[in-house]
Amino acid sequence: MINRLRILSGIQPTGAPHLGNYFAMMKPVIELQDKGEPFIFIADYHTITTTPDPVVFKETSMNLAIDFLACGLDPEKTVFFRQSDIIQIPELAWILSCFTPMGLLERCHSYKDKVANGIIPNCGLFYYPILMAADILMYKSNLVPVGRDQKQHVEVTRDIAQRFNNKYGDVLVIPESQIKDNVATVIGTDGRKMSKSYGNTIDIFNTAKKTRKSFMKIVTDSKSPAEPKDPENCSIFALYKLFASEKQIEDMAERYRAGGLMYGTAKQELFEIFSEYFAPMKKRRDELAADMGYVNSVLKAGAEKASEVAVQTMKEIREKIGL
Repeated sequence: MINRLRILSGIQPTGAPHLGNYFAMMKPVIELQDKGEPFIFIADYHTITTTPDPVVFKETSMNLAIDFLACGLDPEKTVFFRQSDIIQIPELAWILSCFTPMGLLERCHSYKDKVANGIIPNCGLFYYPILMAADILMYKSNLVPVGRDQKQHVEVTRDIAQRFNNKYGDVLVIPESQIKDNVATVIGTDGRKMSKSYGNTIDIFNTAKKTRKSFMKIVTDSKSPAEPKDPENCSIFALYKLFASEKQIEDMAERYRAGGLMYGTAKQELFEIFSEYFAPMKKRRDELAADMGYVNSVLKAGAEKASEVAVQTMKEIREKIGL
């Protein structure tokens, strides 16, 4: 039995984490460390759908581990591991696929959106929600913090789990998703959802020069500096609200509406408040990058803890279905 709230979330090692990753997933999960039992994983199996270069793939996976630890993940409070270190995950995914109607996957927006944006689909991309369901259900997770774009996948997980339980009894825990409305979708530099697929991201640990360049690329309307502007329809302001205090947000909104504010000035102020926010984490990241032995030991210990749970879950499932 689970004695505490068990939280599950993962992130793909597809490159450096950006603001969307941090505010929609990393920060909310880290904030839950004292409220439950988080299982946080590097979703490397999921990343194979894009057939990454093996050398780069390994490097980005380790960099992501460093990034998470730098942002405040505490391995004493959180089970932190690589998805591929848990050998039971593919087995559970196959079993769950046998309880998943094709129509359920065909309705998934994420798959359809990726195809619509020119990504050549493969079976893994279509199968993605089942692998995600295996991640969630393996550890009997109660709560899954996600961005709004992943909410449907949690609903798919719930549907699959209910189908399994209807057949074999209450073996699987039915999870709930958690979405913070104010950061459910972080806006990218082009006004769309921030995503590596769109090339509109702002990395959290890039150099100051490259980061500032990213902020200066934020798309705005053609209003002159003298004209009043609507802060609620501006990507700069939407990002500024992620970092600023209520007083700073009110002051910036007033400057927008009063006129006289250049978008370039607003971008510079956004860059400055961003830099101040992430400065302590950047310092910690440099320290961790110089101590890879520690980082590897954290991942090894996390995999051992996660495997203990996975072995027990699969024992129950195998007995129920007669394997």
